[in-house]
Amino acid sequence: MIDHQLSRRLFLRNFGVLSAAGAAAAPLALNMAAIGSAAAQSASDYKALVCIFLFGGNDSLNTILPTDSASWANYTAVRTQAPDSIALMAPGIAAVGGAAAGSPARLGGVLPITPATARTAPGGGTQTFALHPLLGSLQTMFNTDKRLAIISNVGPLVEPLTKDTYNNGKGRRPAMLFSHNDQTNTWMSSKPEGATVGWGGRIGDLMMSQNSRSIFTSISTAGNAVWLTGQSVQQYQVSANGAIRMGALDNGRILGSLDVTTAMQQIVSATRGGHVFEADLAAVAARSIDAETMLRSALKAPSDPLFGTAPASGNYNASADPKLQYDNPLTGAKSFSALAQQLQMVARMIDASSAAGIGAKRQVFFVSLGGFDMHDNENRSHADLMARLAHAMRYFDTTLGAMGARSKVTTFTASDFGRTFTSNGDGTDHGWGGHHFVMGGAVKGGDIYGKVPVLGAKNANNNEFDSSPNQIGNGSLLPDTSVDQFGATLARWFGVSDTDALTVFPNLVNFDSSVRNLGFIG
Repeated sequence: MIDHQLSRRLFLRNFGVLSAAGAAAAPLALNMAAIGSAAAQSASDYKALVCIFLFGGNDSLNTILPTDSASWANYTAVRTQAPDSIALMAPGIAAVGGAAAGSPARLGGVLPITPATARTAPGGGTQTFALHPLLGSLQTMFNTDKRLAIISNVGPLVEPLTKDTYNNGKGRRPAMLFSHNDQTNTWMSSKPEGATVGWGGRIGDLMMSQNSRSIFTSISTAGNAVWLTGQSVQQYQVSANGAIRMGALDNGRILGSLDVTTAMQQIVSATRGGHVFEADLAAVAARSIDAETMLRSALKAPSDPLFGTAPASGNYNASADPKLQYDNPLTGAKSFSALAQQLQMVARMIDASSAAGIGAKRQVFFVSLGGFDMHDNENRSHADLMARLAHAMRYFDTTLGAMGARSKVTTFTASDFGRTFTSNGDGTDHGWGGHHFVMGGAVKGGDIYGKVPVLGAKNANNNEFDSSPNQIGNGSLLPDTSVDQFGATLARWFGVSDTDALTVFPNLVNFDSSVRNLGFIG
């Protein structure tokens, strides 16, 4: 049962603090009023949002590609550069087994996809598209399963920008463009480095009253993430193996003793005086101990057939579980996928959401995969990361299918930024807009949403793309779709009202109401 009294006490406590703060707290008070409104609602179903963050800036121009003749001619002309071409092979070209590992020749041709919505190619006729050669499982999910959609040219925007308004400096831009830390934070929170509240957390603020225990609203398997932190909701971090025990080994013992563990937990969760910081630290410790105890009893083992493979003998070893291993394109052998293990943990949490003491109806999750900042050696590195991403997403989709939960969970990718169209010799540099995947049973899959950018040809300066209305210096994509529009569409499916979405996404008001819902999910 949902603890409405807990939500009410939380709202009143925060409102009391705001009242003491005076008029300066009015904007935050309005946010809390929205949370109070949400507390009066109750959800009869379960839904989860899962963010897969690709740290470093994914080269989405080698992830999702237009393959019509005009686009492909410009793509190959720009990306075929010495000393190491990063231009992938055209659809239908067979892989060359003896070529260097990770090279375009070794990978073979890009994989065709057929979007439901036909688009006119820049040179006339119907535009065609393909995925990176190692995204075969995503090709199937897009073409056949219809549980995967592509959102084209997404990036942080304050307001709509055209190439003219960008070049003339007339439009408002996000702060600190092309900076890893700043753009990561802007993707997650709408503000550059230093932001403390993310839009996943703001969604959690509105939805935490749907859960019996608010601590299980906002969950990371990849350490601290500003995306998950709200004004009130606090992110709960778990390891890829399960709940983290405070100061104890996996067997719950300290120095081999359960009594020592019990004594330590009593000490760290109690206070000896009235100091506010001491009381707060004790409360955090008590909450962590309590949550770990509940979660440990609710979670099924990773070796459960729903999530993994039981060992023939001995203890479960995630790195040896065939379900968590992908085909490594650089070695030709099976390799362990940490991303798949993170998603295994998310699946276990979703499975436990209805357990006694958990009682979750709305949850937001954060997982991550790093290594995308490829200024060099892109062929090998990007190939390996694409193989990991495809395997992990397919594993998660299959697991959710076995759980009967596909329609309840929506998974999406995000990244610092896209990368430059031009090559720097054997890699790419920091860009802006990029393409992203959305996966789930509620997704209107098998289609591309948003405007597909024109890939232009270099001019006499060798780096300005005059022939494209979408490309700025070095061919970086000027986003057509804002992160706010992307996130608001996800939030609407999750149960956030159109009015509350304007609070969650502060720049959404600058976009016409007709384009605030991108329509990729029902």
